[in-house]
Amino acid sequence: MYSVRNNHFEAEERTMKPEEQNKTVIQRMIEAIERDGFTAQADFFADQSVNHGMPATRADVRAVLLDISTTFPDVRLEPHDVVAEGDWVAVRCDFTGTHEGLSQHPFVHEGVLAGVAPTGKSVRVQLIHMFRLEGGQVVEHWANRDDIGMMRQLGLEMYKEGRAAR
Repeated sequence: MYSVRNNHFEAEERTMKPEEQNKTVIQRMIEAIERDGFTAQADFFADQSVNHGMPATRADVRAVLLDISTTFPDVRLEPHDVVAEGDWVAVRCDFTGTHEGLSQHPFVHEGVLAGVAPTGKSVRVQLIHMFRLEGGQVVEHWANRDDIGMMRQLGLEMYKEGRAAR
């Protein structure tokens, strides 16, 4: 489990505004993704949180992240902006990866890639994450991504049912 409170940061944290503390947690999460892999961000979530309006455990979050990293084994998030206000931190970033795996999870990418054979194509789409933090942990998460742009780059079409096809 990652924590804001470690080594010399704890003393520095006492002088930081809550917004800056929260922003630092999310920046450390981004660093952990780069260092330890995409699923490392699950360690920054509380045991019980809300993900896209649905109750989620840390294990649920990790399962979603594992499905994403299986579907896009070289997944990367390239942050452009990290902004904090109150309990919330917003991150605008690019999501990049190569569609080389088979998504199984119905909640990943709104289920549009669930069961779709890998295309072998790379994508770069903009993504905005919103994280609400309490006690140095993510307790609520929302994200918006350019799914239509992703589908076009993968050479897939959207059907009315919200599923992808070639």
